[in-house]
Amino acid sequence: MADLTDAAIDAALERGRMARANEPRAAAARYDRASGRVIVDLENGCTFAFPPRLAQGLEGATDDQLAAVEILGRGYGLHWEELDADLSLPGLMAGIFGTKAWMARRAGQTTSAAKAAAARANGAKGGRPRKAMQ
Repeated sequence: MADLTDAAIDAALERGRMARANEPRAAAARYDRASGRVIVDLENGCTFAFPPRLAQGLEGATDDQLAAVEILGRGYGLHWEELDADLSLPGLMAGIFGTKAWMARRAGQTTSAAKAAAARANGAKGGRPRKAMQ
């Protein structure tokens, strides 16, 4: 392993300072039973909220379990001990509510009037076409 030079260490420390200054960090987090949302107060004075049913590991949690939210990693993460669930605050704010595989499974579960109408129309035609045998 190569030795780290003073310049490399200084550069890494500067990147850390810049990240702390510019990336969102939680100052406080709580579950609001009335709205059914996890609310995160950020250190910059803004507030971010999300419905826990969208997040991996929180979708079936009780109100009491959700209320036990903790802040981790200098405000970069949220943790629920009883649920063994950890979520990245920057990820949540970017719309990433779980792993790539979990997000892909959730994408197919979206329902809308247009999706229902398309399914009915396809069903009237006999459903999805069979794959051609080669």
